[in-house]
Amino acid sequence: MSLSIKNIEGVEVDNGNELFPVFLKLQNFQTLVVGGGNVGLEKLDAILNNSPKAKVTIVADRFLNEVKALATKYATINLLERKFEDSDLEGAELVILATDNKELHRYIRALAKAKGILVNVADTPELCDFYLGSIVKKGNLKIAISTNGKSPTVAKRIKQVLNENIPEEIDETLENMSQLRSTLSGDFSDKVRAMNQATVGLVQKDGVKPQISSLKVSLVLWTLVVAFAALTFYVIFKEEPEFRAYVEGINPKFYWFLAAGFVFAMVDGAIGMSYGVTSTTFSLSMGIPPASASTAVHISEILSNGIAGWMHFKMGNVNKKLFKVLIIPGIVGAVTGAFILSSLEEYNHYTKPLISVYTLILGIVVLKKAFALNKKRVAKADKIKKIAPLGFFGGFIDAVGGGGWGSIVLSSLIAGGRNARYSLGTVKMTRFFIALMSSLTFLTMLDGLRWYAVAGLVIGSAIASPIAAKVSNKISAKTIMVAVGIIVILASLNTIGKFLMAL
Repeated sequence: MSLSIKNIEGVEVDNGNELFPVFLKLQNFQTLVVGGGNVGLEKLDAILNNSPKAKVTIVADRFLNEVKALATKYATINLLERKFEDSDLEGAELVILATDNKELHRYIRALAKAKGILVNVADTPELCDFYLGSIVKKGNLKIAISTNGKSPTVAKRIKQVLNENIPEEIDETLENMSQLRSTLSGDFSDKVRAMNQATVGLVQKDGVKPQISSLKVSLVLWTLVVAFAALTFYVIFKEEPEFRAYVEGINPKFYWFLAAGFVFAMVDGAIGMSYGVTSTTFSLSMGIPPASASTAVHISEILSNGIAGWMHFKMGNVNKKLFKVLIIPGIVGAVTGAFILSSLEEYNHYTKPLISVYTLILGIVVLKKAFALNKKRVAKADKIKKIAPLGFFGGFIDAVGGGGWGSIVLSSLIAGGRNARYSLGTVKMTRFFIALMSSLTFLTMLDGLRWYAVAGLVIGSAIASPIAAKVSNKISAKTIMVAVGIIVILASLNTIGKFLMAL
């Protein structure tokens, strides 16, 4: 009996995809795969990635080495290296046909249908009783995607989008919800209300508009504050001779650092990196010793990173477990680096070229990342496990070189398979503490700190912070990164060249 849906005029309606989604426990079934080539390997991979305990028999007159390797790895896989025989269907409950022989496919399908066995035929949707859809798997969460056999390519693209945007940490949410569910009491409706309330934050529909309007209000208010401060400064400067004399006595380099802090903060807002390396490179080129340069950079970063880290925390972008593992080694590394660099301040003639070599390397890294922006993404790597050593190394290098926490730690976490959004939020949050502890160490160790450099970077970056996000969308990230890389490399080479000429 067939079921057709008709509208009020009696015309049959096309309901699009009428497939009924089912998740099977393949360990409870006997699956037969016919074909041991590339298609057979693809089907076997799909089965084992989702059901590692599946019982599968594979029949083929030849097998790829990869198929044989999987058979040795999984005890439930049985290989029969010969041509298909009718008796192979005995005991089979699911059949997957994955050869290049269409006539064989039709023959086996006819036999299977006579026995009431469900069949999947590779690249032949009209012969399929079921499809192997694209699967998104995040721990206990599994999403199956079907295009009704119309386009496997589209299904794969949707899978990529979901894989990139659903964080790995969703599995932690599922575990927490499972524990919450076990503690709920009351009738079914009470439990539903409690679960809905606990999961409403995942949707975040109500929070979008207020965030946008809040950002606009903040920008307007900040603009008014800056304009009022500038007007006040002008009036006092014009009317008060003592204040004018004081301003005129400020080190002229202050204004250079003021402009530099503004520009470098704008760059950081556009591409999410390079503030430390650009500020340090500029400071060294202006004759600031390495320890003083690193101090100025870190003090100027405390406020901006504190605000950014807090915002990421409020938006749920901070992985608390990753934060706990990263923060202590990062602080220890940062304090150690700051202490060593401060102790060597009197030898800045020698440490400055060494730091310039470091900024030269970072400049090359920035250029490399710029030209890799549009390249096709590689397969996702296994999660990086050695977080504590990474935190110590990143904190140490950041303090010694005046920057690099983001470049080293964030890039390593993402390249090591960590979710980009959670990695960014966690790194921004920890960056506040790294900058704070580095600054405190420098301040207790150093005498004669160049406060004009500190004040210039702090004020310049503070002015730029509210408008950096707006400007970031106007210029391509690649253009900015190429410019930053070239400037950092040239400035670093200039410092190194001066050192070599003085030898």
